[in-house]
Amino acid sequence: MDVLMLSRLQFAAATFFHFLFVPLTLGLSILVAIMETIYVKTGDEQYKRMAKFWGKLFLINFAIGVVTGITLEFQFGTNWSRYSKYVGDIFGSLLAVEATVAFFLESTFIAVWVFGWERLSPKAHVATIWLVAAASNISAYWIIAANAFMQHPVGYVLRNGRAELDDFIAVATQKFAVLQFAHTLSGAYILAGFFVMGICAYHLLRRQNVEFFSRSFRLALNFALIFSVAAAITGDLGGKEVAQVQPSKLAAMESHWQTQESAPIYLITVPRLGGEGNIVEWLPIPGALSLLAFNDFGAKVVGLNDIPPEDRPPVLPTFLGFRLMVGLGALFIALTVWGWLKRKQLVDNPTYLKIMLWSLPLPYLANEAGWMLTEVGRQPWIVWGLMRTSEAFSPIATSQVAISLAAFIVVYGLLGAAAFYLLAKHAKQGPEMAAATAGARKEG
Repeated sequence: MDVLMLSRLQFAAATFFHFLFVPLTLGLSILVAIMETIYVKTGDEQYKRMAKFWGKLFLINFAIGVVTGITLEFQFGTNWSRYSKYVGDIFGSLLAVEATVAFFLESTFIAVWVFGWERLSPKAHVATIWLVAAASNISAYWIIAANAFMQHPVGYVLRNGRAELDDFIAVATQKFAVLQFAHTLSGAYILAGFFVMGICAYHLLRRQNVEFFSRSFRLALNFALIFSVAAAITGDLGGKEVAQVQPSKLAAMESHWQTQESAPIYLITVPRLGGEGNIVEWLPIPGALSLLAFNDFGAKVVGLNDIPPEDRPPVLPTFLGFRLMVGLGALFIALTVWGWLKRKQLVDNPTYLKIMLWSLPLPYLANEAGWMLTEVGRQPWIVWGLMRTSEAFSPIATSQVAISLAAFIVVYGLLGAAAFYLLAKHAKQGPEMAAATAGARKEG
């Protein structure tokens, strides 16, 4: 492998690993804030116990997410220095805002929340977790805005062989960024809801702390139901924006080869492994692709045959990522609607609880599939229409990247094993045992 391929693998490995933790941080911070707010409003100690128990899981996840995110920013300098030189004015300014405003706010108040339970008034304490949740989500916006510039560059001028910032507001508020942010947050909130429901299902199947986990389950269920529907809506809006600004990505998402009006969607499509057409195209819905992409049954949709081969994204991973994300999104709506109908008899529905327990990994798959679709579908461009990925990597030795890639895999593998071990251990203990263990350590 050459430096380019190794650098791509390294960044992909770091991004996919980091993105295992980010969505849970975004969603669980909101759920913990809601639990503590209910406690402050009602004085119900059960919600205080819930905020502390789920808050502990949030902290474990947050710590690993921060560690793995830092290395990504370093890779822009070590592995992608030509890219950083070309768009550093724009990309760097967005990441600087994220670090100096949102991340510092988040990091400061998370410490206040952890150590402030007995030192602050209930109202002041709940304000700190809301600040943590808000800062986490604001942080996500700036990172997604930076990514959106790579997908649809706006607010720049080409000068001195570089893309330089011309209109910061245009970059920060462009439609692509707003839609991508809304869809990413919806996916994160679904993941947090299913994470809580999966752990609750584990305990409810054993009839442990039934009242505690029933309340937690219902809260997470409503949260996940709302955002499962929101994900479908924001996904549809985002797809229409992709159709406007990234036609080759849309064509790859559907493995759509022939440019045509009233373009159909085939319910069963099997792309050729080597590209250039599909092996199977069954059960067409006439005009469905035109309607979904442009709100018009008769609209023309550009096919991959009319896009130069050197400008096409890899079709198979883009197609599979899209199909997996959409299929799981539909499943999440069905599972949360089913749960809402059974919400008052959860312990009497072991089949549903078993399904929710085993469904816990599915939102992780959906989020990773969505991210793969976003990034692979942008290829061969690192900045759409301006700079190819093949022009962006650092002039370094192959051995340097190969060694660092191997180190990343080993270190991240160990970190991941430790993180999921701690999350599983604390989740299985339940609130009483976890509190007793913490108390014993304090006394010791």
